[in-house]
Amino acid sequence: MKIGLAQINAVVGDFPANVKRILAAYRECLDGGAELVVTPELALVGYPPRDLVFKSHFVPRCLQALDYLAGEIGEVPLVVGYIDVHHPARPGKPFRNAAAWLEQGAIRQRIWKTLLPTYDVFDERRYFEPGETCEPLRWNGWRIGVTICEDIWTDESLQRPFYDRDPVAELSTLGIDLLLNLSASPFHLGKPLQRQALISGVARAAKVPVVYCNAVGGNDQLVFDGHSLVADAAGHIRAQLPGFVETCLVIDPFNTATAAQIEAEADPAQLYQALVLGLRDYVTKCGFSSVCLGLSGGIDSALTAVIAADALGPQAVHGLTMPSGYSSAGSVEDSLALAHNLGIGCDVVPIGDAFEAVKAAMQPVFAGKPEDVTEENMQARIRGLLLMALSNKEGRLLLTTGNKSELAVGYCTIYGDMCGGLAVISDLPKVRVYEVARWLNREREVIPWSTIDKPPSAELRPDQKDQDTLPPYETLDAILELYVEQHLSADEIIGRGFEENTVRWIQRRVDLNEWKRQQAAPGLRVTSKAFGIGRRMPIVQRFGG
Repeated sequence: MKIGLAQINAVVGDFPANVKRILAAYRECLDGGAELVVTPELALVGYPPRDLVFKSHFVPRCLQALDYLAGEIGEVPLVVGYIDVHHPARPGKPFRNAAAWLEQGAIRQRIWKTLLPTYDVFDERRYFEPGETCEPLRWNGWRIGVTICEDIWTDESLQRPFYDRDPVAELSTLGIDLLLNLSASPFHLGKPLQRQALISGVARAAKVPVVYCNAVGGNDQLVFDGHSLVADAAGHIRAQLPGFVETCLVIDPFNTATAAQIEAEADPAQLYQALVLGLRDYVTKCGFSSVCLGLSGGIDSALTAVIAADALGPQAVHGLTMPSGYSSAGSVEDSLALAHNLGIGCDVVPIGDAFEAVKAAMQPVFAGKPEDVTEENMQARIRGLLLMALSNKEGRLLLTTGNKSELAVGYCTIYGDMCGGLAVISDLPKVRVYEVARWLNREREVIPWSTIDKPPSAELRPDQKDQDTLPPYETLDAILELYVEQHLSADEIIGRGFEENTVRWIQRRVDLNEWKRQQAAPGLRVTSKAFGIGRRMPIVQRFGG
């Protein structure tokens, strides 16, 4: 049986465009000889639709789109993800996360998702009612199990007993020849390898081939990486689709003569590709065609500019470098050198006069009080004002350039360098920023080496260095991973050999700066626990664990 995998990039709520995209992929698979075509989870809708589902016309329009799509499907079936309604006379949530089997111009079968995740970035029980039964479909003599994303995430190797049901086991008990999975599994570093192990384990347990079709594309803070998979009944991975691109593949999962050539991508390559895709889709799906950002001569803004130029093209990116009296000549030179390397526009707009004017205006209020962090923040906010002015005047989306390490401990100025519509690298720890920057320069100088090699500095006071305020980034990032991503207490982290005062300072700074992060621009998630979606911490709290 030749099966087509349509790894597509859907736009949430754009039913006409999603139908067009699905049909194009379906026909491409037909040209490749497919006898059955599979799409990702909620491919007709886009994932995640969140509270759009409660809008009175949203689900009816989805069902209208499904009817139209069914009318375009011939004798080769299409399995497509969509939202269905739950029977209004029965108690429960109003909708279903569903898949439809379309064939010969009609909807032949509807399948409902059984396991509804409510952890991390997921909140499906808010909207959907789970399927009550898992039964195979019969088609052309085949018994086919159709599952949706979380339905297969019950393998014992995961060591996370979230559910008292196992849809794959239920289907296997009834007897299946093939297992399909429609998925919208978001990316974080390490997730592609985790999925390979999962799909391999599911295939071995069920003793049937598994065809796993994953979504690709950026929607809000989530990036879906594709990397769709096919495993044979012995659990060997027979195919993996490329990551971070729309693509199709036709393959016979029963043909064990084929072998996948899977090369593990380096972490920096995966992170970079995810950020490029996430930025491109966020900007274009929101209706923008260009972006702007501040170029400080530092590594964070440099990496953000490279990502933007790659995602949108150099002509769509414009930078401002805004030196003050504390800025080194090298910072301006590095900014202009970066702009030249990328082919992007860059203007120099000094802020010295504006800074002095603001200080003079506040002098009667501040008389007799020494300069402190207030004046540092003034500079950041003047720069934010200028960048927002450029954004408004030219209709560009302003990108913020702060990294995860700084955002974690509040080493950023709200209404200053935090101004903007998308925080591109806000889930990238500083050590990873350097890692990706060096990877980018592996063949030629993209980011000036002087930017990478010099000590990081906000340049808001004389001879300022980040390490005047922060622990070394290697230490800071290691502790942040344990505290934020692994949820360890301060005492547990100290028990791993970290210096107590440093750990408690970091813990306190993370907790105190939740108010800042909740006012920050949305950021692209690339680690297992990003600030924003998937992390719901109260601002007002006194727990110091």
